[in-house]
Amino acid sequence: MSEESKHHIEENKSNTSAIVWILLFFVLNSASLTFFSSCDNAKEHTAEAIRDEDSVAMMTSYGINTLISDSGIMRYRIIAERWEVNDNVHPPRWTFNRGLFLEQFDEKFHIETYIQADTARYYTAKKLWHLWGNVRIKTVDGLIFTSEELYWDQNSHELYSNMFSHLVTPERELQGAHFISDERMRHYKISNTKGSFTREDFDNDASANANAAPGASPDASAADTVPKRKMAVPRKR
Repeated sequence: MSEESKHHIEENKSNTSAIVWILLFFVLNSASLTFFSSCDNAKEHTAEAIRDEDSVAMMTSYGINTLISDSGIMRYRIIAERWEVNDNVHPPRWTFNRGLFLEQFDEKFHIETYIQADTARYYTAKKLWHLWGNVRIKTVDGLIFTSEELYWDQNSHELYSNMFSHLVTPERELQGAHFISDERMRHYKISNTKGSFTREDFDNDASANANAAPGASPDASAADTVPKRKMAVPRKR
């Protein structure tokens, strides 16, 4: 091979290497531009806000039989199949979605009232119970109350319902659309009422009206014994 041929081959190799380096430069440059451009146009992907019903309970217990105190005194016994405690939602709550049976005690730890429902929630910050589904109350005095929904406000010490309610005592039977009572079920009122009464009910009313002060309304003395409360039902959460 002549010197001229060798020189020509070497020159071709040099030209080929230069072309390769030029192409490589353009490829790398294009890739870098694409990368930075994609970074500039990147979108932030965020999940939707967690809803209350999606929040996980802080504690879930099964087979519950426990005593609950109020101001250092044992007031209630709770019996439930499932108990969820969730302070991450607003308002914070306890949930009993597999039934609740509750015993209420007096100051001497004697049982005064039995309460049961298919489902219940207790809003801890508000001290408010919301019970629904086959709600039933029975007192040691023989009073029986049934409804499909009941609220128990422990701040005002009142029970109330804006759903059809049925109440039976040893002396009378009442039913109506609105119910309100003290939490011991000793002073209660049912509006839109129908039911049966004893003769003593009418005799007592007549006696109270006769002894009322002049100008007083006929049922003023009876109304004073009834807890006063607006019949607005708290919104479900």
